[in-house]
Amino acid sequence: MSTVADLGFEHVFHPAATPGGPTLVLLHGTGADEHDLIGLGQLLAPGAALLSPRGKVNEHGANRWFRRLREGVFDVDDVIDRSGELVEFVEAATVAYGIDPAGRVAVGFSNGANIAAATLLLHPGVFGAAALFAAAAPLQDREPRQVDLSGTRVFMGAGVADPITTIDQARLLAEQLRQRSADVRLREHPGGHALPAAVLDEARQWLGETAA
Repeated sequence: MSTVADLGFEHVFHPAATPGGPTLVLLHGTGADEHDLIGLGQLLAPGAALLSPRGKVNEHGANRWFRRLREGVFDVDDVIDRSGELVEFVEAATVAYGIDPAGRVAVGFSNGANIAAATLLLHPGVFGAAALFAAAAPLQDREPRQVDLSGTRVFMGAGVADPITTIDQARLLAEQLRQRSADVRLREHPGGHALPAAVLDEARQWLGETAA
């Protein structure tokens, strides 16, 4: 594990144990930090490089990626600004750690999945693929601009009983991505705001297909 202090975000980086694999950019949920999804990354892609930053927004002591006005209502202008800030970090880390840009895969849970989704919609080409768990449409009532996401593969895990990220929000995001030519696999499960083992297994298989 190594860290570089001047890339703009507190973060950790685990180099690849297996050359030629993807680099997973791990984006934690509200209240977590840069260490939270390391285990998930190791399960999803054993031997892959892991780049895990910490969100800069502090909400009553909880780390987040962008501000919200209240539960379920995002500060969309801040979403846009913070997505651009994340892109700058990813590009800087790509140079600092010698990452292959073509192998960058976003992996996010909840708030982290939302900032990953915003980055897909606002900055096409930064991530070639993304695994989004408990994600919502990050721009909410704003229609994303018509970007070209052809060649971008997205796996989404969404709970139909999720009280925090409703299934309607997940389906809206999937549709927005598909309308922009992304290849989206939406895996709905009967649970809530969580990542069930069966969904994790399917995501791992999907990632293996993506990296092949």
